[in-house]
Amino acid sequence: MKGKSITEISNRIEEIALDLTSQKSIAGSAGEIKIADKLYGIMAEMDYYKKHPENLYFVPVKNDSLGRKIVIAEMNGEMKKSAKTVVLIGHIDTVGISDYGSLQEYAIQPYELAKRLGDLKLPPEVREDLESGEYLFGRGLFDMKSGDAISMAIMEYISKDIENFEGNIIFGAVCDEENNSIGMLNFVPKLNELKKEKGYNYLAMIDTDYMAPAYPGDLNKYVYVGTVGKIMPTFFVVGKETHVGEPYDGIDPNQIVAQLTKRINLNPEFCDFAGGETTLPPITLKQRDLKPEYSAQIAKTSILLFNMATHEMTPDQVLEKMTIVGQECFQQVVDELNARYKKYCELIGRKHKQLPWVARTMTYDELYANVKNELGDKLDGMIEDYLLGLNKDSSLDIRDKQVKMAEYLHNLWSDQNPVVIVYFSAPYYPHIYVEGKRDKEKLLISAVTDAIAATAPNYDYKLVQKKFLPCISDLSYAAAPKEQAVVTKLKINTPGYGVIYELPIEDMQELDLPVVNIGAFGKDAHKYTERIEKKYTFQVTPDLVYKTIKNILK
Repeated sequence: MKGKSITEISNRIEEIALDLTSQKSIAGSAGEIKIADKLYGIMAEMDYYKKHPENLYFVPVKNDSLGRKIVIAEMNGEMKKSAKTVVLIGHIDTVGISDYGSLQEYAIQPYELAKRLGDLKLPPEVREDLESGEYLFGRGLFDMKSGDAISMAIMEYISKDIENFEGNIIFGAVCDEENNSIGMLNFVPKLNELKKEKGYNYLAMIDTDYMAPAYPGDLNKYVYVGTVGKIMPTFFVVGKETHVGEPYDGIDPNQIVAQLTKRINLNPEFCDFAGGETTLPPITLKQRDLKPEYSAQIAKTSILLFNMATHEMTPDQVLEKMTIVGQECFQQVVDELNARYKKYCELIGRKHKQLPWVARTMTYDELYANVKNELGDKLDGMIEDYLLGLNKDSSLDIRDKQVKMAEYLHNLWSDQNPVVIVYFSAPYYPHIYVEGKRDKEKLLISAVTDAIAATAPNYDYKLVQKKFLPCISDLSYAAAPKEQAVVTKLKINTPGYGVIYELPIEDMQELDLPVVNIGAFGKDAHKYTERIEKKYTFQVTPDLVYKTIKNILK
């Protein structure tokens, strides 16, 4: 490469990062459109895109009420024609800024924010980083506009000597990563279209999303070849309503939910293991009963939703495990109720009689089969009509609509005895385990390993290669489970799949890429103390990304 070294473009990366950060782009707001325009404008000023404007364009998000769009930048090396292609991704949305309190107006002005933060009472580590001058603070600077700036600056750097560059790069700047990843879900089908149109041979996908310490005091800096997955097993619990003055005549669904939470929440028994690495255990994301009003009647139904990370477990395996646990917890509640009722009868001198409750747990598709057996083919039309109505209700998010769907289906069943129904809530993020079994996996692992080996001696950081990015990211959509039985089990146990929630699974299966995250380093993502370390972010990360690209395409 002619001209200055890749390590000498750090000032340009900071310039772009600050420019992007200056545009508020909270997920679910019109700011996502403005940031797409800003990013497009920066790329359009590059000489390469002045010469090849057709390679820089917007792709509108389908059926989006806000009219959001993603930016795609293709870059084709001119040394000789090649199909080899690396895909870069980055999200351009951020979380909100309410956590900045009185400093909200400075949240997207990093240098001004640093002055104002100095007046606050800060945790010791934050104070130390602020006063060191080695960190920059600001909403989105860490998650992940510095990462976007790295990809953009590297492409600009490569374009200045494009006649000596072989291979292709496609950069997708996507919206909505912080919510439902609709930007990425629109980018994946477009990549397959481009593959057919232009003959690209995609070799790997690189994300430059953030990287943080794994634990307090962690001095390592990580590169993640592969990514964790996320699935959300949900328990729709039907009890038996009763007056609070006759409590043993009913069964409280909240007690069953509480037993499930006690058993599953943060329990390492439900961690997933692969390649010597372990996921975090499941944690609740929502737990509540569905009783709409206050009264002296106990609730009939409750809902419990878990965030569950995966490295190897497939949806069908998760469903089976959660169904077994649901039955065990339900039975424990029945046994405990009987023991307590017996004790109560002894206290008041009443003859004890076994309570009538029978524990039973089933999957959503089993519930559907039971109702279909009673109603026949007309059930599908009823469900379709109900879902279309739900889809028009903008006051409900996807998870709420799925609860409504489960509730509707259960209410159609003649059997209203207590039951636990297990299903999946949206969204689903597949894990990608880069084992090194396929040629593309071997190539990516080798490219990253060599990039680290060539970069590490130049800096005072310990660079460590790991197998799974521990945070949920858009990288998950670069592939999908291949087994049709697994995909089918996911679909039929996700209420409203195909209407209120859908994934481009076939496109994900076709893309089928190994992935790596080489991120900006910083701390406190999604906190008002969100910050990047400048040296690692503006020098080391771009060095690693550039070398990885070159190693893949060489």
